Amino acid sequence: MVTLAERWDLRPEHFWMRNGRPDKPVETDENGVCNVYGYQAILDVFGDPKTYSSDVTRFFLADTETDDSFNEGTLLQADPPEHTKLRKLISRSFTAKMVAGLEPRISAITREILDAMAGQDEFDLVAELTYPMPVIVIAELLGVPGSDRDLFRAWVDRMTDSATALASEEGAAGDEEPDARAAMRHVPEMLAYLHEHVAERRRTPREDLLSALVASEVDGKRLDDAAVVNFANELLVVGHATTSALLGNTVLCLDSHPEDLARVRKRPETAAAVVEEALRYMSPIAASYRVATTDTRLGDTEVPAGTLVALWLGAANRDPAQFPRPNVFDPTRDPNAHLAFGRGIHFCLGAPLARLEGRLGLNLLLERFPELRTDPDNPPEFWALPHVIATSKLPLRVG
Repeated sequence: MVTLAERWDLRPEHFWMRNGRPDKPVETDENGVCNVYGYQAILDVFGDPKTYSSDVTRFFLADTETDDSFNEGTLLQADPPEHTKLRKLISRSFTAKMVAGLEPRISAITREILDAMAGQDEFDLVAELTYPMPVIVIAELLGVPGSDRDLFRAWVDRMTDSATALASEEGAAGDEEPDARAAMRHVPEMLAYLHEHVAERRRTPREDLLSALVASEVDGKRLDDAAVVNFANELLVVGHATTSALLGNTVLCLDSHPEDLARVRKRPETAAAVVEEALRYMSPIAASYRVATTDTRLGDTEVPAGTLVALWLGAANRDPAQFPRPNVFDPTRDPNAHLAFGRGIHFCLGAPLARLEGRLGLNLLLERFPELRTDPDNPPEFWALPHVIATSKLPLRVG
């Protein structure tokens, strides 16, 4: 069978399909970055937040004009005990039960989008479905007016373009990998917009997530405006990007594995397992970052204090020590303890939402189009970001 890497021009550093794996599970490169590829080694880092801090701001935002409020309430960059308090507060509002209750609305939104695609012989899945669907869902979840959805999309577009440009410029210069959050300096109006909505919710609460976050309280403590705004921003940017990438990656995997595509068409209840294997096989967030707070040792590698540690999740999810036949796409894989959503205290709060959108989006797409395939003459295009596995364009043919 032709693999994805053979069929399309996929970068080996993301997919670990060509040129083999790195020689060691942990290696320090010429820039002093400690690159972690092994599954167990990454688990060790995730399990030791005291030694490996999530606050990597100084590496990625050192040249940007930001104030202290930029990171306030940002779960991705927080360490205990602040992270513990923030996650407890946010978890009171952003619950698995709340996400599960979104299923009818997510289905309705997806059907509306698919209805608008009727009659097309070919379309770009990213532009038509995987990009707009999660933006609409998150905007509604937060309580943003439907008329402002285009603003959200424009802001995410600008951040994506900026982050891609940073990746090209800094990658060419040989510097550390740029973080997509650095692109936030290009959209201060989005933060201002969210601040206005948070202030309005304090005056007049509604039945939406922003109101719930504003009202959330643990031990007499509430989130301040900056914390609510930054979490809403994370949900929009990271949550949107992950779901969009997940659905596109899943379709690509199935396109190269027609027997699995036929199976999920016949048995839609298997879509959840297909999504899980796509998360492992083409991990949307291919890398995560930490910084060593003290001199330490990871495997056979010395890691001095202040070292940037790159956790290559895409590689760990192909570790043969953890996954039998790691380079085979197998939706029946069980167990499938992939690291696509991280692990430990920073396990992604938005994982239930991404999984739900991925499962519903896949089933409804396949239900609407009995025949769906990629076009060899019009191949997919991928984001240039080094730590993301996602299609920026995915042309598909109907029939």
